[in-house]
Amino acid sequence: MRRIALADAAFLYAEKRQTPMHIGGLHLFTLPEGVDEPAFLSELMNALRVEEELRRPFGEYVTTGHAGPLGPMYWEKDRRFDVDYHVRQTALPKPGRFRELFILISRLQGQLLDRNRPLWETYLIEGLQNRQFALYMKMHHAAIDGMGAMHMTNAMYSTRQSEKALRSPLSYAAYEEYKASQDIPKPARVIPRTRELRNVSEVLREQFNTTANLFSAFRRFGSAFFGGGEGLAVPWHHIPRTSINTRVTGARRFVAQSWDFGRIRAVCKAVDGTVNDVVLAMCSGALRRYMISQGELPQYSLKAMTPVSLRAKGDLDSANAVGLMVADLATDLNDPEQRLKRIQASMTAGKSLVNSLSRREAMLFMQITQAPALLTTLLGLTSQFPAFSTVISNVPGPAQQLYWNGARLDGMYPASIVFDGFAVNFTLVSYNNELHFGITACRRSMPGVQRLIEYLDEALVELEVMAGLATAPTSTRSKAKSRARPKAKAKRAATKTTRAKTAAPKKAATKKPATKKATTKKAATKKAPVKPKAKKTAPAARKAKAGPAKAKARARPKQAAKT
Repeated sequence: MRRIALADAAFLYAEKRQTPMHIGGLHLFTLPEGVDEPAFLSELMNALRVEEELRRPFGEYVTTGHAGPLGPMYWEKDRRFDVDYHVRQTALPKPGRFRELFILISRLQGQLLDRNRPLWETYLIEGLQNRQFALYMKMHHAAIDGMGAMHMTNAMYSTRQSEKALRSPLSYAAYEEYKASQDIPKPARVIPRTRELRNVSEVLREQFNTTANLFSAFRRFGSAFFGGGEGLAVPWHHIPRTSINTRVTGARRFVAQSWDFGRIRAVCKAVDGTVNDVVLAMCSGALRRYMISQGELPQYSLKAMTPVSLRAKGDLDSANAVGLMVADLATDLNDPEQRLKRIQASMTAGKSLVNSLSRREAMLFMQITQAPALLTTLLGLTSQFPAFSTVISNVPGPAQQLYWNGARLDGMYPASIVFDGFAVNFTLVSYNNELHFGITACRRSMPGVQRLIEYLDEALVELEVMAGLATAPTSTRSKAKSRARPKAKAKRAATKTTRAKTAAPKKAATKKPATKKATTKKAATKKAPVKPKAKKTAPAARKAKAGPAKAKARARPKQAAKT
């Protein structure tokens, strides 16, 4: 047995039926030209099912010691490992649209992993349109974090279309080959003579510096609760109570979409900001629009927990090496420029705090400041005392085009965790000059979560207009206003399907718009959402019918998310 580190075990302690603690990834592929689909997918399944030694802890299950469930947890080797349980093949019902794919991923993401077995599952999904197929993998967060998953992706796929992979992505041998290819420097050998010459005063000085740095960090952290901290945002401070910050159910909704990385970079250059700044501003604008549509825009700004990688360079074996910062999303501000400035100020203050500490000090600081969040989770008080409003995680991914046994990887969409206190999670991965967003939400707490995809695009356009990179179309401004008014007064309007909304214009078109009756409050409520919806669907349909294959892969998830 191997003892599970406390940082990893925290995800196991916090898990319950309503809050599965696994992360997932949906990878979308296009079949190679000329191959027979059933035969090709059969070869992939054979590669996934190869029975060989797996890298830790994917051949091990979780067990407890003499202290029981509240004591230390351990990894135990599974001597009756059943590969057919973990690797499965499934198919979508025809016509295999992205709507059906997202429904399947939503259900799989909401199902707990069996702790009597190693904590991972893989699904090869066929039946998609346009000669596409998908691979969905989910693994417990106690076993791996986002950066670890990216290393696994790099080990699994190739930059050469002709290369064949004959091993499981979790194979120990395959992962060792990948590590060897990274030219990671081995740690320098410690010479006993040098170690013996290190005197007590040096040890005490190092310990004193660590204590002083931590004391300074805690003092700055605490001052933020009283208006200090130089713009530093901290957990629990002025966290508004909204429908996002409630108890969640076990049912999930998952939607995804890609954006051209060049658009985000152009905004970054124009505003002298980072990719994280612009991504946070996009999510801020989307959440503000969503809150307005639900009629519950809070007085205080929403706050986002943003994971920070504390993984040492060359560390490919740690399960979790993650800390957190809190970003002020400034959702209480209407001006996108002012929102962006406040977001940048809070992120600058957070980075300054983390950079003032060594990696060891930062890990210790994060563990201490995160302990109350774990305590409120174990006591079931997270929804009453939310530490933040949502999670926004940006994971750097591969920059070049990847292939899996010749199949082109078109998109990689992450699925992550929600639990009591925050009902929606934004996770994104950069890949091949695109940003791939995956949004995971509680099905009950976040009705109409698919509209966040549209709101994200509107927020990006708003930032481009603010930066002078685009002009604001009149339809975009009127659409935001017309959507906000009726939905703020009637929350039930958010649950109407797209089909019901597009049916409204036909009735409205038969009426005479020039009469005074059309200007009544009742008629305005019915007509408000009509015009933007009609304009939105037409270009999207044209985009799906024409253009190169890569453009189709980006357009289709957007259409499916709206349905």
